[in-house]
Amino acid sequence: MRCFVVSSDTISGRLDPQYLIALAERRRVSSKYPPVPLADMLAGKPQYGANEPAVDGNPKTDTRYIRITDIDEFGNLISDKWKTARSTDEKYLLKADDLLFARSGATAGKTFIYRKEHPKAIFAGYLIRFRIDQTKADPRFVFYYTQLPNYTLWVKSTQRPSGQPNINSEEFKALRIPLPPLPIQQQIVKSMETAYARKQQQEEEANKIFDSIDAFVLQQLGLALPEVKESKCYSVLSEEVEGRRLDTYHYQPKFELVVEALEKTKFKVFSLGALIADLSGGATPEVEGNFYTDSSGVPFLRVQNITKQGLELTDVKFIKREVHEVMLKRSQLQKDDLVFTITGRIGSVAVVPNGFEGNINQHSVRFHLKEEVEGLRINPHYIATFLNTSFGNILSFRETTGGTRPALDYRALQSLRVPLPPSEIQSRISDETKRRIIESARLKGTAVQVLDETKQQVEALLLGR
Repeated sequence: MRCFVVSSDTISGRLDPQYLIALAERRRVSSKYPPVPLADMLAGKPQYGANEPAVDGNPKTDTRYIRITDIDEFGNLISDKWKTARSTDEKYLLKADDLLFARSGATAGKTFIYRKEHPKAIFAGYLIRFRIDQTKADPRFVFYYTQLPNYTLWVKSTQRPSGQPNINSEEFKALRIPLPPLPIQQQIVKSMETAYARKQQQEEEANKIFDSIDAFVLQQLGLALPEVKESKCYSVLSEEVEGRRLDTYHYQPKFELVVEALEKTKFKVFSLGALIADLSGGATPEVEGNFYTDSSGVPFLRVQNITKQGLELTDVKFIKREVHEVMLKRSQLQKDDLVFTITGRIGSVAVVPNGFEGNINQHSVRFHLKEEVEGLRINPHYIATFLNTSFGNILSFRETTGGTRPALDYRALQSLRVPLPPSEIQSRISDETKRRIIESARLKGTAVQVLDETKQQVEALLLGR
């Protein structure tokens, strides 16, 4: 519980505690330049987006439909979320330097600036368009201001705390921005664009290093991934039908090509089940129960926390210790356990590090490997690395079942095929993979650090610190 005092003459309109706490913090922030309401910079009225369903389309010929989920935390468009709208009304077409503000949801306040190099696009109803009078302010400066911590504080103090947090157009218009002369705005824009460009360059380099892992692993195993593509017409002989699988997806020729290529390795190939000593699935406590707690509890991993780079703990839930030790005892994680995602982002595998205590929900399984099989030592880091390769992913996708929410059941998971080379090759593969993952993460961390330092410098300039 937090106690605080608010004078009645400082309250206008809203009484919710979160708003009043953040409002008090904002009032303690001074600025070097006169704060100007966003409303005074506009070239016209704000506009809410289209209320159209998103549908698949052709990125080369159709108009993109930009939704809140298409914009990342840095205001960039996410390329793999491309959709068009069922109907594209021209009144929602974006023009160069249009600003979009997210008005509701968990990311209310997130922003995007439409640039002339972007493809033709309209915007969705949970976004609001603002057009800036460029004789008063540079739209890019306004956008970059919304990337600063001071703007984040404003969002926190303004959005309404409900099941669906929201900020309406009038509240956005009341946003007060320290407004320096246009030449200084343009200097700030140049500094921010340089920092973003450097961040992008370093992230691309980091991604290249991480992506190179796949080719390295396959080269060490003497594997060559065949060209795989969807086939619309193919035949399957009755004697080729395996177990309970009668669906056409499982028998796509592309999968057979990958299986055949895997069998050509000079190393012995085992089913994953033959390597597992113990396996159990996770579970999620009932939402209405008193099972969750703050960071003093035990980490409770979801699919987003399990990646090919390892466990990602920046956005993790926590459960009470008694829930971990009694209700979810079977899914407690131990050193060198492999955690494998079986729904959602299927087939991502991470190794539990030494000293980590945690648990998993029902969308993943944990398994512990045997020490050896048929005289061959088993390195859990190597097994995770192989399962994360293109070969491992394709084999995992083949075994999925279900329609709208594909999943990998325990039987299918244990049927996955894994080549097992001598222990020195396993160690070479796992050690080099770790090195590349660490280097990739270092570059990404440096990229974010450079951007954060630039933001701090810009904010210091605007606030006179």
